[in-house]
Amino acid sequence: MKISLITPARKLSRNGNRATAMRWARLLRARGHRVETGESYGGEPADLLIAIHAWRSADSVIRFRDRHPSNPIVVALAGTDINTFLRTEPEVTMRSIDLADGLIGLHDRVGDLLPRRVRGKLTIVRQSALPLPGPRQPRKRSFDVCIAGHLREEKDPLRTALAARRLPAESRIRITHLGRAHTPVWAAAARAEAKANPRYRWLGEVPHWQVRREFARAHLMVISSNQEGGANIVSEAVVAGVPVIASDISGNVGLLGPDYPGYYPVGDDKALAAQLLRAEREPDMLELLARRCRELAPSFAPKREAAGLDAVLSKVMPTR
Repeated sequence: MKISLITPARKLSRNGNRATAMRWARLLRARGHRVETGESYGGEPADLLIAIHAWRSADSVIRFRDRHPSNPIVVALAGTDINTFLRTEPEVTMRSIDLADGLIGLHDRVGDLLPRRVRGKLTIVRQSALPLPGPRQPRKRSFDVCIAGHLREEKDPLRTALAARRLPAESRIRITHLGRAHTPVWAAAARAEAKANPRYRWLGEVPHWQVRREFARAHLMVISSNQEGGANIVSEAVVAGVPVIASDISGNVGLLGPDYPGYYPVGDDKALAAQLLRAEREPDMLELLARRCRELAPSFAPKREAAGLDAVLSKVMPTR
C-alpha cells in the first residue's frame, strides 16, 4: 500500500512530531508499505493519508479528500490539538477530525478530551523507544536530574530549576537541561537561570545520542509540562531505565498510569522540590519509581507501536 505521511514539522528539525513521522515511516516500511513523507500533501497518488496534527495539517487533509474521495485518512492528534486547538480553533481542528476515517491518540486519556461522537475512530498508539546500548552508570558525586525538552510555554521548562532553588544547601541535586529555546526570550531566561542558580545548567539543543548519554548518567528525569499529547521523552526515559517524576497532567497520567507514585501538581515547584528531595534521600522511593518504570517498559516497545499502527490500518481500510 502507498501511504502519504505528513507532518508540518520541518525536515531537519528535532521536533517531536518530526521524530514520530520518521519512526512511523520506518515501522510501516518494515511492514511492506511504500511511505512518502513530507510537510504537506502535494496531490500525489496515495492509497492512504496519515496526517500528524489535526490543526496544522488541515489543508493537507482537505486536499487529500478532494483528490481521493474514496481513500482513507488517518489523523494523529498532537498535544496542541487536544489541549489547545480544540478550544481555540475548533472549526478547523474538528473539520480534520470529522474528515478522518481513523484517529490516533498517543496516551490513554485522549478519548476523554474528544467529543463522544468521534471516539469510535480513535486508536491509542504509544510511542516506542529503544533501550540504552549498555548499563546505566549514574554519577556518584552528585544526584543528577535530566530534563529533555524544548523551552516553550507548554513545557513549563524552568519549573525544575525553580524547584531546585528550594532545596537545602546539603542536597547534591544538579539539573541538566537539554533542549532548544523556541524564542530569544526563553534563551535569555535559561541563561539567566543558569547564572543565578548553581544547580542548573542548560546545554541547548543536542543530538539524540547525547540525550541517551545523559540518561545513562542521570538518576532521574523530570517532565514538567503543563500540556502534552503523549510525550515520547517519557517512553525514552522509561525504556532507558531512568525513573521519572512528572507533572500530573492527563498526557503524563495517560502514559504512566493513575497510580504512578512520581507525580506532582502541575506548576507547583514546592511540591516538585519535595519529590526531588525524597528521590535523593530515600533509596526505597527511587527504587519504587525505577521498578514502576521497568514494569511499564514493555508497553513502549517498537513491536507494540507497530502493532498499533497495524490496528489503525485494519480499522480504516475495510470501510473503503
